[in-house]
Amino acid sequence: MERLREAIEGLEAQAGLDVRELSALIDRLQGLLCRELREATRRGDHLIEGKTPCGWVKASCRVGAGPAAERLRVGAQMEAMPRVAEALRSGEIGYQSAAVICGFRDKLREDLRENIDEEWWIGQAKRSSIENLRWLEQHTRYVVDPDSFDHQIEEDWEKRCFWISESGGMFHISGVLDRVGGSALETAIESLSKRVGDLDARTPKQRRADALAEIAHHAMDKGTLPTRHGVRPHVSIHTTPEGLRRELGAPASELSNGIPVSGKTAQRVACDGLLHRVLKADSMVIDVGRAHRTAQPSQWRALKARHKTCAAPGCDRPINWTQAHHVDFWEHGGRSDVRRMLPLCYFHHRLVHEGDWQVVMVGERVEFIPPDRPVMIRRRWGERRWAA
Repeated sequence: MERLREAIEGLEAQAGLDVRELSALIDRLQGLLCRELREATRRGDHLIEGKTPCGWVKASCRVGAGPAAERLRVGAQMEAMPRVAEALRSGEIGYQSAAVICGFRDKLREDLRENIDEEWWIGQAKRSSIENLRWLEQHTRYVVDPDSFDHQIEEDWEKRCFWISESGGMFHISGVLDRVGGSALETAIESLSKRVGDLDARTPKQRRADALAEIAHHAMDKGTLPTRHGVRPHVSIHTTPEGLRRELGAPASELSNGIPVSGKTAQRVACDGLLHRVLKADSMVIDVGRAHRTAQPSQWRALKARHKTCAAPGCDRPINWTQAHHVDFWEHGGRSDVRRMLPLCYFHHRLVHEGDWQVVMVGERVEFIPPDRPVMIRRRWGERRWAA
């Protein structure tokens, strides 16, 4: 080990190393590590520390559970595939390719493992990328051992999980989905994460985040989700008339979970929402008024007759995916008049309220004026041009 350490220090002192040769040496060391880990667990070294083989490898190599299990798997399977082990030592294939081949053998029924053509797999590993080799491994296993493939699908299904937590006003999401569920979510997000108009400056990851939020809003707006306590799932904001008008000293508007939101966000939600009047005295509720919508059904029918998509320039979101925006904010005394209302999608509605865009109606023209940018005009029926 001392000589290996000295050799590594010598390499670190050099410049202009051949990266392919260096990578092959690292892969060779990975194969050696897998072999030694296999021998150590066979001797029972993990039992001395009172750990499982995988737990001992995690602690010894400072890796996660997945890489630890992979190293043990490669070490075990290369014993039965000497040609693959030799190809890894000689640099014919890389460590990741060897791991895919070893994983293929590990998942097969025992009576099928002896029939593996090592030379054929080595040839495929030389010609294919890791992604294509994994694709080939799964399709081959589906053909020769469908029961093993089905078992893996069920194992993957059991691994599904999802976490959502709030910290500092931002929600953090992580999880794992099965193949069909993940593909469904990916397809839905991709369909909504394209740029909407020439002034859409969001990054791809921002568009994907907005697409996920838009899917959630659309699902709630459809009214097909299960009710809870007789009420459809919805986003609630607790505010005051002063808060809606964003008056100085007004209490902050809050979501139902107590998270404060800006007055601009409260105005956007109130643009096309269901309002409940609640009177309090010394924090005690003394009266709950009847709920009423800020955009009436008849007004929505009129908007649908005038518009087929979001009214923002270049946006092709269908009318059913939009919200009714009051050009003259009714919190500031504007009228809830259909002639002064526009359908805006989730993204553009937020730009107008929180993004400081201005929407100006001049006759039958609609002008969208983003801050510090040129003015783009879109006529009612979809025609657009740059304003002078």
